[in-house]
Formats: sequence, C-alpha cells, structure tokens
Amino acid sequence: METKPALAELVGTFLLVLIGAGAATQMESGGLVGVALAHGLALVTIVYAWGGISGAHVNPAVTFGVVISGRMEWPKAVTYWVAQFLGALAAAYLLQWLVGIDSSLGATVGRLTPLSSESMLRMPDAAPDAVKVIVLEAILTFFLVTAVFASGVAGRSGNLAGLAIGLVLAAGILAGGPLTGGSMNPARTLGPAAATGELGYVWMYFVGPLVGGTAAAFLYDKFFLPAAELTPPVEAAARHGNPRR
Repeated sequence: METKPALAELVGTFLLVLIGAGAATQMESGGLVGVALAHGLALVTIVYAWGGISGAHVNPAVTFGVVISGRMEWPKAVTYWVAQFLGALAAAYLLQWLVGIDSSLGATVGRLTPLSSESMLRMPDAAPDAVKVIVLEAILTFFLVTAVFASGVAGRSGNLAGLAIGLVLAAGILAGGPLTGGSMNPARTLGPAAATGELGYVWMYFVGPLVGGTAAAFLYDKFFLPAAELTPPVEAAARHGNPRR
C-alpha cells in the first residue's frame, strides 16, 4: 500500500483545519467573510499542491462519496479517513497550544447547534434544531461534493478545479456559518471539538455531511453526468488522484 496519498491527506487536512479554525478564533478581525476566505483559499492551495497525489479530499464526506461511487476501494478509503482525522486532531491541538485552552478553537457550531445530548433532553426546541443542523449540513455538503465530482473527478474545470471547489466551500461557510458553523467536513468538526472536550454535538456533523456526500455521488453519476461523458470508474479515479492505486 502506498503511503503518499495518505500522507498527503494528513498534511492537507492539517493545513485546512489549522488555517480555517485559526481564522475562526480571530473572528473579530475578519468576521465571517474572513473565515470563509481562509477556508476557501486553504482548500484551493491544497487541491493544487496535493490533488495529483491523493485527490485532495481532506474531508471524510468527499472520500465517502468517492468510495460509494466505485472510484475507490474501501481499504484505501479507510487509510484516507484515518489520515484526515489525525491531521485534523493534530491541527486542533497545535492551535490549542498556540491560542490557549479557553478558546473555542474555531468550533463549527452555530445558533442552531445543540451543544450536548443532554441539552436535547432538557430543551424541547433542541431536538428539532439538531435535525435542522443535519439537514443544512447535508445540503451544503451536497453542493461541495457535487463540485468535487463535476470539476475534479470528471475533470470538467481543468486547471480551475481547485478554484471552483474552494469557492463552493467559502460560499457554504458564508451561507451556513451563522446557523451551523458551515462545517461540511466531519474532520473539521472533530478536531476542535476533541481539543476542547465538547463532543456532544459532533454526531450531527458526521450524519449530515455523510448523507450529503452520498446523495451528491449518487445523483451526479445517475443524473448530472451526461451519457456521452460517462467515465469508467478506474479512469475517473486516475483523474482524481488515482485513489485506486
């Protein structure tokens, strides 16, 4: 098994969380726009730097969409997930050391987010809010993974693929940030949550993005990809960092 793709995913996810969460700890400086741009520009850089090695998923939801579409084998996907979560955790703990333990470390939460399972039991409105978080995260992730498939996997955007994907991420954060934090990425959520010890809300940010990634993979292959442009999974995989190797 090659280690280069997994290492690229680890380093890429580390960079995304360090820059994105780092910007979120300084909200008073750049506000939501600054946070969105930090995430988007970081992802653009990651795609161009490591896209040819691993596909630059840096997101378990993207990897899940790729694997269920037949473009990656499950053992390879597991190595990606391990690398992504390790990268996110390393970035979050480094950020905690840099900015202090009292910081939220750029946690991906918004005003809809019930911060613990207990809050859903105590507050009647919290459970419906959890559903809203899942639905919104699923929708935002759907568009992000669709952009990955359309511009990265299918190769429609050519050299602009990284820019297209980064812009979709930034737009998703601008749209969903105040409500859910605009995560679209289980690793991005888990890192800061683990570092701060606030894990009660994390499950919502696994369910929503994985549902959105699954829907994007299915609908893109079944409906959005014209028959004339259908690419065998092995060839598509080669275009997107050759994840079948």
